Formats: sequence, structure tokens, C-alpha cells
Amino acid sequence: MALVDQLTTGIAVLDGALRFVHVNPAFVELTGLARWRGCPLEVLGDAAAALTALIERTQTAQAPSTLRGLEISAHSASVRVDVTAGACAAGTLLEVCVPSPQDTLQAPMQISHSLRGLAHEVKNPLAGLRGAAQLLRRRAAEPDQQRLAELIIAEADRLGALADRLLQPAGKPHLSVVNLHEVAERARALIAIEAAPEIRIERDYDPSLPAFRGDADRLLQLLLNLLRNALQAGAMEIRLRTRAEHAAVRNGQSGRLALRLDVIDDGHGVAESLRESLFAPLVSGRADGTGLGLALSREIAAEHDGQLDYRSRPGHTVFSLLLPAEPRHG
Repeated sequence: MALVDQLTTGIAVLDGALRFVHVNPAFVELTGLARWRGCPLEVLGDAAAALTALIERTQTAQAPSTLRGLEISAHSASVRVDVTAGACAAGTLLEVCVPSPQDTLQAPMQISHSLRGLAHEVKNPLAGLRGAAQLLRRRAAEPDQQRLAELIIAEADRLGALADRLLQPAGKPHLSVVNLHEVAERARALIAIEAAPEIRIERDYDPSLPAFRGDADRLLQLLLNLLRNALQAGAMEIRLRTRAEHAAVRNGQSGRLALRLDVIDDGHGVAESLRESLFAPLVSGRADGTGLGLALSREIAAEHDGQLDYRSRPGHTVFSLLLPAEPRHG
């Protein structure tokens, strides 16, 4: 352990019961943990739940896993750190470091690079999918079959446009006049196809909402992410609700009028260990999750000068999107 103790990166070794076996001086400095030998992970206070979930994901995936932006109280202050968990001979190895500004910038760049690679790979299959749907539409005898084929074609076109945008660096949203209810109904129709028949997808719309300037495709992607998350959370009822909100506060600033769209579900809710980092890239509550959906959704909200937040308890989760009703220029 002599070499480990010389590292500037915080290192901790935990046994199978998640008790500290060894920590290096850098870990003590980062966490403020003076007494640690034989102590459980809970001595780290509020951060323990998130670390336990991280270790569980690592064990499930049988591969190292990283949690970014975890807040740890140290020396009567708080510090945000990146933590990587992995297996070692004694049990679990935790690596803790404070990300540098370059690291903070590099992570989104790596994600963007990966997304561009994915976009390039899906373009050819999308073209084949669209062609097959066109053939089905020509041969379909029933109106419902024709409608589903048209839906596939439209989605293939939308995904193709999104792929093209990902392949163009620093792409900006394509602004036009948008009816929020049309976007919501489009998302509802697509999710209804994916959802089991017993799942109810309700709507509660305020018909007085005005149109606004936005990117309909990007907003549709945001809504699809939220609706799919609700399905994956075991929801049996999902409700889309729109309201006008006067003197709404968005991103710390008060505006005259905002449009609010809520996605409400009765699923199992957001795990306590994920609440502080839910919108961070690469953070997911599922072993097979990418951790990109909510990060991209908040990014889309920000592109529209909007805000995406949530509140959650078991059986009742609400993701709220606030958008400015004032005209935008773009």
C-alpha cells in the first residue's frame, strides 16, 4: 500500500461488508474522514447511499463504474468529486478525485464524439427501415396498417434529421412556431405503441396555451425520454399535463409567462441515491442504462431558455418542463 499512499488521487479499499480496510492520505484529505478503520461506508454521511448504489452497479455489470459530481462534506465544507468503483482482491476499490476544468470539458466532448459515431452508424439502417415502411404502406389494405406505416416513415425521417444534426458540430436548434400540444400528442402516440395495453396514457391540456418558437423535433425527443423513463419505472398510469404559469421563475430569473408541461407517473420513483446527480451524464438507475437521456433532456430545455426539474416519491413522480412564452429569436 506504500505506493497507493503516495498518490494524489483518493483511494479507499472496502471489504465485502462495505467497511473500510484501507484509505490513503489523499482520500482522508478529500473526504475529511479522520477515523475510518473498520468503519462502514455510512461514516461518509449523505454520500454513502450514492456510493452504495455505485458499488451495486459495478457488481451487477462486473465492470468499473463512475459517478460524477458527487457532493461530499469535508472539513465543514462541501466538495464535488468523481468516484470510480471497481473490484479488487479485498472487495471494492474506490478512486476519488476532484475533476479539473479540463476534465469537466472533456466528458461532454467524449459523449458528443460517441453520439456522432452512433449517428453515423444508424443512418443506413434507418434508410432501410424507411424503405420497408414505404413498401408496407403501399401494400397495406387496412387504414390502421397504413397509419402505422406512415408513423414509421415519419419517425425514420425525424431520427435521420437528428442523426444529421449530431454529425454537424455545434448545431443549433431549428426554431419555428410550435404548438406544445401537437408535440405532446406526437409523443403520446409513439409511446402508446411501445407501452403494454394495460398502461394508461392520459392528457390534461390547457387549451388556452399560446404557440411559441422552438424546435419541435428536439422537444419531442425530450418528451420521449421522459415518457420512456416512466415506463421503465414501472408506471401503470402516465399523465401529460399543460398549464400557463404567470411570473414563473426559470433558472433563477422571473419571467412574465411560461408554458409548463408535466409528465406525471405512478411508478416507483427516483432512487434517493440518484437525486443529487440525476441529470448528470452517465448516471443511470438501471444496470443497462446509458445515463444520457435526462442529461440530453435538460440540455434541450436549456436550448429553449427553459428549465427541466422534477419531484418524486414512490407512486408519484412529476417531471416539469418550463418554457418561455415570449418570442425567441434564432
